[in-house]
Amino acid sequence: MYNMQENVTQKTLEEEMADANISASAISPSLVQGYKGFYNRYMKRMCDLFLSLILLIILSPVLLIISVLIALESGFPVFYRAERGGLHGKSFRIFKFRSMVKNADRIGGGTTALNDSRITKVGAFLRKTKLDEFANLISIVKGDMSFIGPRPELIRYTSQYTGTEKLIEEVRPGITDFSSLEFINLDEIVGTENADEIFEQKVLPRKNKLRVKYAAKVSFATDCYLFFRTVWKVVEKAMKFICKS
Repeated sequence: MYNMQENVTQKTLEEEMADANISASAISPSLVQGYKGFYNRYMKRMCDLFLSLILLIILSPVLLIISVLIALESGFPVFYRAERGGLHGKSFRIFKFRSMVKNADRIGGGTTALNDSRITKVGAFLRKTKLDEFANLISIVKGDMSFIGPRPELIRYTSQYTGTEKLIEEVRPGITDFSSLEFINLDEIVGTENADEIFEQKVLPRKNKLRVKYAAKVSFATDCYLFFRTVWKVVEKAMKFICKS
């Protein structure tokens, strides 16, 4: 009986996800229950902390090399520490290896355009191979982020959440989720001009629906699926970049 109800719920959720007339804020809250589970509330954080500490130790030589390369090309700081919306609406500052020139936020918009002139040479490699994300291990150790979860978004967007969108804030932001897979080539989608405008009109509404989907389906199985799918996509993208170079 439970499995039948679960299947009906998942089918209805997918139908609302596919309906262009239903926004993220209008998705039925009754369909979004995963975030209430034991895994999200207790187990997920323990897994994150354990794995992030191990990876920080193992990858420390790689992190040091990346830091040196950034410093040699464009100086300090080596980290990009922008403010983002976090768990329960609490803001935090992310850790990412800086892939753009200093003060890039003041030079251009919050969305990275295709062939964005603010990206450094080292930064281009880091972004294509997703090595810039390795610094997020610090955010995970601190408890601000998770390995899997909705990508941390700008405060100006999270402050506009209404209705069911607010349930996005019931899970920790993460390095990857459903929206990360769908928009792994975001710069190509937004193009070279008016990147912020295109992002807000064509990308953000869909991303928010996918973020709600994660809040609805968060579980150990979902996280494993997203992790391995992301690894495959990143390796595939990195190999194309390396071969092209």
